[in-house]
Amino acid sequence: MRAKDKDHAIELPNDTRFGFGASIWTQDIERGKKAAERIESRMTYINGVVKFDPRVPFGGIKASGYNRELVYLGIREFVNPKTAWVEQ
Repeated sequence: MRAKDKDHAIELPNDTRFGFGASIWTQDIERGKKAAERIESRMTYINGVVKFDPRVPFGGIKASGYNRELVYLGIREFVNPKTAWVEQ
C-alpha cells in the first residue's frame, strides 16, 4: 500500500484490529524511526519484513494476541510471583 502522506502512513496500520507486526519502507531512517514509534504494533521493522528472531520478545497486540514469548519478558508472562514467609 502506498500512503498519501506521513500521517496517512500511520493511520493505515493503526486503523485495523490487528497489531502483530508492521514494515516501514523509507530512504530516511530517522523519519522511519519516528513513524515506528507511532505505529500500534508489537514489532515494527524499517526497510525489512516482519520476521522472527529468538533473541527478542515475540507476540502481538490488539486482536493479534496479548502474550509475549521468549527472552525474560516472555517467561514473566507465564508466572505469577508469590511471597511465602516462614517464621521459625
